[in-house]
Amino acid sequence: MTIVQDVLLLQAPSVDCAQERDHINFLNSSLERFGVVKIDIGFEDDQCRYLEQVIRNLHQYHGHGLPIDHSATRGWFWDIRPMAPVKQEDDSTASNSSVPRDQARSETARDFPWHTDCSYESSPPRYFALQVLQNDRCGGGTLSILNVERLLGHLSEASRSSLYHPEYSISVPPEFIKNEGQRQIVGSILCDDENGNTGLRFREDIFTPLTKAAASAIEELKSVLSGPEIEEEILHLHSEYMSRGSIILVDNRKWLHARNEVKDPERHLRRVRWDACAFR
Repeated sequence: MTIVQDVLLLQAPSVDCAQERDHINFLNSSLERFGVVKIDIGFEDDQCRYLEQVIRNLHQYHGHGLPIDHSATRGWFWDIRPMAPVKQEDDSTASNSSVPRDQARSETARDFPWHTDCSYESSPPRYFALQVLQNDRCGGGTLSILNVERLLGHLSEASRSSLYHPEYSISVPPEFIKNEGQRQIVGSILCDDENGNTGLRFREDIFTPLTKAAASAIEELKSVLSGPEIEEEILHLHSEYMSRGSIILVDNRKWLHARNEVKDPERHLRRVRWDACAFR
């Protein structure tokens, strides 16, 4: 165990580490304490067998909920790589015409500003993990993370209080719709868990304030996130640090994350999300 770039680093020299109780216990306690852990695996594992078994054992020994499906058509693991828009058959016509399939932001090479995963869910996952199958060899695709408690320290008391109120309409991105009858929810940006720890959910492009107080609070939040004063709080995990065989586990309520533009068309990560629980 070491600390590199302010992130706890753990070595997994063998896939069998995922079966070791001490290994799982350490991962669980580290996630609870720090909210982010990086693992370097010392073996080839493009099928993510180690990561899948780690999550299954966090479920068995520590009560983590099993992974959630990413959408109505995707399972536990989601490939993150830049892709050209995919066509799908259009059943509304008799011809064999096709229409573009809704594409997740992570499936493009564009930057992805500050957000938490599944902020449009009533019960977003508490954790997510990314395994690097091919890092960006052209200097792009940097993963940046920002601690929520440090972020909130830059907000006014009035804004922090307002962000706890369920006064935001949150749209479900088309590519993540699981139930056609639910295309949006109403909720808050902040909540406290049973231990009094503050959690956050956010993705600017899908949050619409419903009151003046909510609008003022989210504007201050966005201003801080884009301002110079927050830069010293951000951890930038460059592709040299997140090389092939790297896995990062993140508490989705304690840390925001972002990504700059992908420059390597062969950059390839695999993501999994787990332990969904109500945000309230």
